[in-house]
Amino acid sequence: MQTSSHIKAELEKILLSVQKPGRYVGGELNQIVKDWNSVQTHVALIFPDLYDIGLPNLGLAILYDILNQREDVLAERAYSPWQDMEAALRNRHIPLYSLESKQPLAAFDILGFTLPYETLYTNVLNILDLAEIPIFASERTLDHPLVIAGGNATYNPEPMHAFIDAFVIGEGEEVIQDIVDAHQAWKASGESRAALMIDLSQISGVYVPSLYEESYHPDGTLAGFEKRDDRAPLPVTKRILGQLPPPTTRFLVPSVEVVHNRVAVEIMRGCTRGCRFCHAGMITRPVRERPVSQILEALDEAIKNTGYEEIALLSLSSSDYTNINDLVEAVSQRFDGRHLTITLPSLRIESFSAELMDRLKSSRPSGGFTLAPEAATERMRHIINKPVSTDQLMESVRAIYSRGWLTVKLYFMIGHPSETVEDVRAIADVCKAVLAEGRRIAGGRAKVNAGVSTFVPKPHTPFQWVSCDTVDQIRAKQELLKNELRHPNIKLTWTEPEDTLMEAWLSRGDRRLSEVIYRAWKKGAKFDAWGDQFRYPLWQEAFSEAQLDPAFYSHRPRDLAEHLPWEHIYAGVRRSYLVEQYRWSLEGRLRADCRDACVACGILPHFATLRRENPGIAWKCPEVSSRGKRPVGSGG
Repeated sequence: MQTSSHIKAELEKILLSVQKPGRYVGGELNQIVKDWNSVQTHVALIFPDLYDIGLPNLGLAILYDILNQREDVLAERAYSPWQDMEAALRNRHIPLYSLESKQPLAAFDILGFTLPYETLYTNVLNILDLAEIPIFASERTLDHPLVIAGGNATYNPEPMHAFIDAFVIGEGEEVIQDIVDAHQAWKASGESRAALMIDLSQISGVYVPSLYEESYHPDGTLAGFEKRDDRAPLPVTKRILGQLPPPTTRFLVPSVEVVHNRVAVEIMRGCTRGCRFCHAGMITRPVRERPVSQILEALDEAIKNTGYEEIALLSLSSSDYTNINDLVEAVSQRFDGRHLTITLPSLRIESFSAELMDRLKSSRPSGGFTLAPEAATERMRHIINKPVSTDQLMESVRAIYSRGWLTVKLYFMIGHPSETVEDVRAIADVCKAVLAEGRRIAGGRAKVNAGVSTFVPKPHTPFQWVSCDTVDQIRAKQELLKNELRHPNIKLTWTEPEDTLMEAWLSRGDRRLSEVIYRAWKKGAKFDAWGDQFRYPLWQEAFSEAQLDPAFYSHRPRDLAEHLPWEHIYAGVRRSYLVEQYRWSLEGRLRADCRDACVACGILPHFATLRRENPGIAWKCPEVSSRGKRPVGSGG
């Protein structure tokens, strides 16, 4: 194994020959460097995309901070090198390394991959190969690091089961500590790698795929999912924090331009809205909010530590934060005269107010104001459980333009279940109506940016049983919108149909997808999230060689009785609730917001168990127990 000294010497020879060498050198303000030899456990946190994308990732930043607070742990970082740097590393036989100490990744005890989306999968394989670590978990020995992964894309871990030793299902702040403790105890015991897998499986929220096996019916559907070891839990239940810890405040200040230069504080976790297509809204339950005072203190400290001039108040639905007006007002007053920009990246039409817009006006960003109606007809909004009327949308648009914003960004989705041509055409009609309102208020400077993505039915949602549109269906809908929205003040963006299909394959796949991923990577697939790098034919070839039909995963509706590849992972929302909500969607029936009435989704009993095991938890279902409302529906 090469030493850090050798890697540093080799880097001096190649860095000036690659684009943005600052991606590969570390040394950022607020990075943490410890003495390698004085620390018991070495962890490499890896975001499998470019430094430019990965450095601002809040999840990785949180784990970096948490682990480095331990005296017995060292946490460093690595990202995917761009093609020119990868070629240089391979040509000079330099293994991929950590930015802080330039140690080869193979020298670490634990490699932790963050996987927020499925299109990073081939990059994981590429990083392991660059690090000279066996790609398949079954080929690793005591000489190799433990390879773990977590993030939203791991709630169906099976497509990556062959490459990852253990998956973190759920929230990582506590479970990462448990994993480190288990690894230290195992290392001291001198036992086998198989023994470590058993130990890890006993940690709440950890899934070890090697302890299970799948079987299939002749038609290719899943017949069963069985334990190989009686000690392995089934199902594996997601890990939930009872109370959000104080936010991270020592953000890394990057060496080169990245996608977000800002202080990001998560003000609330979870969502109560229940949009039927929304994966994040289902898997992050229950809602937990941070106090205004804690958020203010964190912002104050983080700005001092970084010098950033933008504040992002993050959540899935920032305008649903109970004290959002008070928070924005307090932030504005605390940092008055500092010329800071305050952003709330996720605002809901039905919950933000003119008062909130007035408070944001003093820090108005130049990029415009974003709304996400998702669908353009009220019929379709009822199907997806997005109870926003067109009148509400237009009232919001008027308020935005009248307060000085010149651009309104609208996010829509095509391909929802039961969608018609009229529903698609209505997207164009709404965009035109919004622009007309803007021109009436702001004149010719008013603009509309319409982002139209394509629906992918995700695991653990009420739509997990439905099919995805075909390429021809997607293209026909996109052509309709392109023809209808030819206007200099309307900008239309969309998702390529092939990108949508790949996301559908990878998010809905079973264990057999591992072979497809491996074959696609071997053929050169990587950076699949980048439009100019995604090579659709390689994936088609990989499916063919694996003797699998991609349409089986993307275009086939699932029967409600079918065993789904991810059902051994329990995200805290009952299957019966998801079935109920799917059936309600067929009737166009709305479901109440959790803040108005408990809908018996299953998260409360799961959370109650957690509370019994952890008496210090101080959480309750928002607005429900105090108001005595009875559960709605039969989701329990």
